[in-house]
Amino acid sequence: MIVRRLDEILFTEHHVSGETWSSRRLLLHKDNVGFSLHDTVMRAGTDTVMWYKHHIEAVYCISGEGEIEDISSGTIHTITPGTLYVLDGNEKHRVRPKTDLRLICVFNPPCIGKEVHDDEGAYPLFLN
Repeated sequence: MIVRRLDEILFTEHHVSGETWSSRRLLLHKDNVGFSLHDTVMRAGTDTVMWYKHHIEAVYCISGEGEIEDISSGTIHTITPGTLYVLDGNEKHRVRPKTDLRLICVFNPPCIGKEVHDDEGAYPLFLN
C-alpha cells in the first residue's frame, strides 16, 4: 500500500515547477503502478503550449477556470471544476488559465519525476 500526503511532498524532489506551472508528483514510475499521478497548478494569465507525444494524459480540473485549445483544429474548450479532458491522440495543445487552475493529471506511461517540457512542449520518454 502506498500512502502519501500532498503536504509531505511540497518542495521535495517530487515537486517540479516550470515558468507557468507547478507539478506535485504523487505517484511516479518507481512506484510500479503503471501510471503517474500529479497535482498540478497552472498559473493565472499564462499561456502554455504542450505536446505529450510520448504519453497519454488525462486531466481533471478541481478548481479554477481556463481553456484548452487543440492547436491542430483550433477547437477551444472551457475548463472549470468537474471538467475532464484526455489527450488520447497526443494532441498538441495550449492551456490558458484565467484563474489559477488546479488539475489532477494522470500520465501513461508514468513519469520518472523530474521531467520538464522540452522545446516542443513534450516530456521525454523513459523506458525502464
